[in-house]
Amino acid sequence: MSHAPEQHDIVARLNSHQLTFIKLLAGKVVAADVDARSCTFNFCVPLDFCHSGNVVQGGFVSAMLDAAMSHAVFACDPTVERLSSLEITTRYESVTRGESSLTVTGWIRRMTKTIAFLEADIKSESGEILAIAHSVAKIGRKA
Repeated sequence: MSHAPEQHDIVARLNSHQLTFIKLLAGKVVAADVDARSCTFNFCVPLDFCHSGNVVQGGFVSAMLDAAMSHAVFACDPTVERLSSLEITTRYESVTRGESSLTVTGWIRRMTKTIAFLEADIKSESGEILAIAHSVAKIGRKA
């Protein structure tokens, strides 16, 4: 049996509970891969969240990376109810531009019952890596 319908259902579920900041940054989950333990967003950040013309403010870059990492956990483990970041490190490789199509993918690198080690990157339309993040998060599970 193909995973495609299951993945489609996961994407629909994640988008149905979209947070306000994701909407403001024009984000949408476009893929969830349980086998790869990943989740991918497309963002097209409005100029309202940019400086110097069309440069996305760094905090919003980190927010997009954090969203992809946390959604990978929610996509892959239905017993997770909440996730609290303990540490996030963002490395900016290049300028992230507003009003352009950005692909943001998050992965679970390791996960225990209570802690997740996560990674994400942002790629430009041409495939250039613009920023990379690593995170450690505390997992809250459903009763």
